[in-house]
Amino acid sequence: MAGVLDSVNQRTQMVGENRLELLLFRLQGRQTYGINVFKVREVLPCPKLSGIPKRNPVVRGVAYVRGETISIVDAGMAIGLRPISDEEIATSFVIITEYNRRIQGFLVKGVDRIVNLNWDEIHPPPREAGQNIYFTGVTRIEDNMVGIIDVEKILAEVQPMIERPNTAGTVAPRDGRPLRVLVVDDSSVARRQIQRCMESLGLEVVIQKDGKQALAYLQGLVSDGSDITQHFSLMISDVEMPEMDGYTLVTRCKADPALAKLYIMLHTSLSGVFNNAMVKKVGADDFMAKFIPDELAERVIKIMDEV
Repeated sequence: MAGVLDSVNQRTQMVGENRLELLLFRLQGRQTYGINVFKVREVLPCPKLSGIPKRNPVVRGVAYVRGETISIVDAGMAIGLRPISDEEIATSFVIITEYNRRIQGFLVKGVDRIVNLNWDEIHPPPREAGQNIYFTGVTRIEDNMVGIIDVEKILAEVQPMIERPNTAGTVAPRDGRPLRVLVVDDSSVARRQIQRCMESLGLEVVIQKDGKQALAYLQGLVSDGSDITQHFSLMISDVEMPEMDGYTLVTRCKADPALAKLYIMLHTSLSGVFNNAMVKKVGADDFMAKFIPDELAERVIKIMDEV
């Protein structure tokens, strides 16, 4: 186990290379699931859990880990599988993650290994799976399907977040500036959160689900020779996305003379291990960790005043 985790925080060299590393784990049966290593602080045998009153049923309790009290979510139960039994907890593991500025643990049956992949090997879930699926992407490793867990969706159901800002104000119209924002994110929960926040500011929102889709859409807009800033004042992009990640999307946009003037904010859940130097490396104009609607609204108002 220690060998799997020794290098969890030594992965930033992949930034901008359209690569990721997945920590593979099991919930029930032989099905394998994955979570981006960038989200993982550590993995440990399940510590002693203490119950809390009126808790969400998928929260199995809280644990005291390295000086912090952390909620432990039964990951299988959260996505509709049977819960890990009290007897099984003794041989189970907890994946401690930092996500959306929060620290939480996910209870899993077992942890396998870390694998290194290209984002273009990760594909969106099939449409036939429906809207309620708990994956942001799927891939194949050694002929086995691996589902990448939509942690944002799980956390939003366990502890719903405020999606509309308390900040009073809207973006003032100005001649020649489109009050339109492109939002690029693979998580349906994140897209909804950002869209509601932007619409509360009086902005029109266009949605794309991954970097590859967004790049093709933007290139199509300017194929007639028009200026990209006539179409959008701002693009807000996630980092983790199937097909093409946000870093690569930024790099490709900034390298294209027809798209280079588009203001791009990276808006990511990778708050704990994010390296601001990497944002500058790929040429993003701004960065913000997800998701506090007031902060996002205030930042967007400021950006829209300046562009």
